[in-house]
Amino acid sequence: MTKRVETNTCDPMSLKGKKILLGITGSIAAYKIPFLLRLLKKEGADVQVLLTPSACDFVTPLTLSTLSQHPALVDSFNPEDGSWNSHVEMGNWADIMLIAPVSANTLAKMANGMVDNLLLTTYLAAKCPVYFAPAMDLDMYHHPSTQQNIQKLISYGNILIAPNEGELASGLCGAGRMEEPENIVKVLEGAQKKKASLKNKHVLITAGPTFEAIDPVRFIGNHSSGKMGLELAREAVSRGATVTLVCGPVSQEIQHPSIKRINVVSAEEMFQQVTKQFPVADITLMAAAVADYTPVITSDQKIKKQGNRGLQIELTPTKDILSELGKRKKAAQLLGGFALETQDEEKNALAKLKNKNLDFIVLNSLQEAGAGFGVDTNKITLYRRDGKKRNFGLKLKRQVAADIFDEVEQMLKH
Repeated sequence: MTKRVETNTCDPMSLKGKKILLGITGSIAAYKIPFLLRLLKKEGADVQVLLTPSACDFVTPLTLSTLSQHPALVDSFNPEDGSWNSHVEMGNWADIMLIAPVSANTLAKMANGMVDNLLLTTYLAAKCPVYFAPAMDLDMYHHPSTQQNIQKLISYGNILIAPNEGELASGLCGAGRMEEPENIVKVLEGAQKKKASLKNKHVLITAGPTFEAIDPVRFIGNHSSGKMGLELAREAVSRGATVTLVCGPVSQEIQHPSIKRINVVSAEEMFQQVTKQFPVADITLMAAAVADYTPVITSDQKIKKQGNRGLQIELTPTKDILSELGKRKKAAQLLGGFALETQDEEKNALAKLKNKNLDFIVLNSLQEAGAGFGVDTNKITLYRRDGKKRNFGLKLKRQVAADIFDEVEQMLKH
């Protein structure tokens, strides 16, 4: 790797002085990357380009070397001078890694830890935030394996720059078109501006359902996937916060050095962990779907079916975690809850806001298409203690998480 002279001209709120690894894979969208590279250089970034061998079929290393003012690297070994391009050195050097475009092939390799080129070894060695911008044909993008790989990469802490819908190289029209270069730069700039907005703040978040055991096999639960809570955790750390995530039984993974995940199963376990963590939290967001009732008696053995006889299970209320936090809340702490309703939505949400001493509450309704359990989208209304109300349209949950924390930051200022 070419030696660089380090300077102190880095602006934490912009791309000026940022050290960026720009990875390019074998996709026709690679023709846009010289424009993207020019924009990054114009913003003052120091850019090192890495290409997969197949990317060279679409854009030449010479063009990229000229624009970046550094050799564009394809292989780990340089046969001309016998030098070595260290993926470890580059992974430690970078402030940001951006892989654009990402082909379906490279996407699959990244998701499954497969390394057969310099770009992929550097990706695995990177210590910085990694952004990835997929680009591929419509059917390839929508294939279940591709979608699963995207979710895997997000769960690892990588940041998706989602493709647009539009005309594709195949002549089809739909999702799979790489985001435009100027918008990719805006995403990176926006991330730098909000990166320190919650610095030194400790955020406590709950996510997922709780399972209340009937016997060793059966339980009372709900359909919560935990997706909203996990997106809130990702958004909080992207703004510089330290996060404690108390998570019910969900299948999704989340990995980030600033996220401490505590797994629980029952409402009682969630109560114990949340009340333990709450005193040191500056901001608490209760996004979990906690069971309201739990069996009075849990059988030690599986309950056998007794012919056609019915089975009665006596239930008792669980501890109201949100109400308890409202009682314990100090003036400097910010406490928010969620309300999922099926009727009298606003009335019930406002009653919960008042009765549980919350600073704000996020309402969503099962009556709204795309806002229920297990989906990637949500449509919310946010009510604040000071009487302010904001309606948001149907969005991806990662965008909803950003909207919520924008409101949180406004409340912190007052």
